[in-house]
Parts: sequence; C-alpha cells; structure tokens
Amino acid sequence: MTAQARRQIDLSLTDDFSAGFSEEWLTQVLRLAVARAFPPDTAGQISLILTDDDAVRELNHTYRGLDETTDVLSFSPYYSGQWYGDTEPPPALAAALNGRPAAPWLDFILPPEEPPPLGEVIISCPQAQRQAAAAQHPLAQELAWLISHGVLHLAGYDHLEPAETAQMQAQEQAALAAIFPPPEVV
Repeated sequence: MTAQARRQIDLSLTDDFSAGFSEEWLTQVLRLAVARAFPPDTAGQISLILTDDDAVRELNHTYRGLDETTDVLSFSPYYSGQWYGDTEPPPALAAALNGRPAAPWLDFILPPEEPPPLGEVIISCPQAQRQAAAAQHPLAQELAWLISHGVLHLAGYDHLEPAETAQMQAQEQAALAAIFPPPEVV
C-alpha cells in the first residue's frame, strides 16, 4: 500500500456549520491541500473540524493564550506553535513549547497498518463567512484558503518572518489554483 493510499482524512461536521458544503468537496479540498503541503510519500491522518466562534475562541485561549476568535487553528503533533498569552502557559503546554514533543502520545505505538496522526485543522465557519463577505469573494474560496493554510501549518510552514510568509503564501496560492483551476481559454 502506498503512502498516498494510506492517507486518511477525518471530517467532523456540525450541521449548523457545514455551510452547505458536501463532505466530498471538503475531502477533495483537504486532499489537494495535503498534496501541496506534504511530500508525496508522507502517510498520515488529518482531521478537519468545522465549528463555531466559541469553540475556536476557547481553543485559542487554552493553547495560544489569546482570548479571541480566530479563523483557523492547527494542532500538529510535531510542531508546537507559539504562545501569545500575558501569563505563562499551563505546564504540559510549556513543556511542548520548550522543544519536547507537542503531543505526549507520540511515543504511543500504533498498529503497523495505522498511519500516524499529522494533526487537526479547526475552522470557525462564522469567522470564515465574515471574512468572505469582507473580501467580497465566495465562501468556498475562503474555506479552501483556510483549509490550505491550516494544513500548511501542520507541515511546519509558518508566517512569523517575512521570508516564511512569502513561502507560505506561495504554497497557499498554488493550492488554491489546484482547487479552483482557471478556466481554459478556447
């Protein structure tokens, strides 16, 4: 079995927040984003969760120290992310931020046929809707960008420095071009 065939994508959709997008469409967008972010031989599982502002705000506060809603959060077992809070992070999270594995279960032995977790991408659908309206583009485009952005974070991309930002944005644009190919000129 190839690594590509072993990639698993888990979707958690709440009826109120699926925004009318089918599981097939979301899975296809996630697959295209994964293909752009990870080398072809990477096997793994990624979960996509579409939820509300309150859930994302709570996660953002707990794991990043920011008591605010954001559009997308990524939780990787390999890349711990940044703490932005005014207080110290909880001890277990502080250990992860200090170079220890981001997820203590990384030492857990998986069955041979089970691909390792690559992480979770969690999106606030109401925030995505607000951003799409503000940018005056379709919600599908905003959601695809957020999925791509979140998956790139799982692969270790970031946007803390200008060079990182440029590299991440180039990957996002390439992913969006694969998701929404330009019409052919006849």
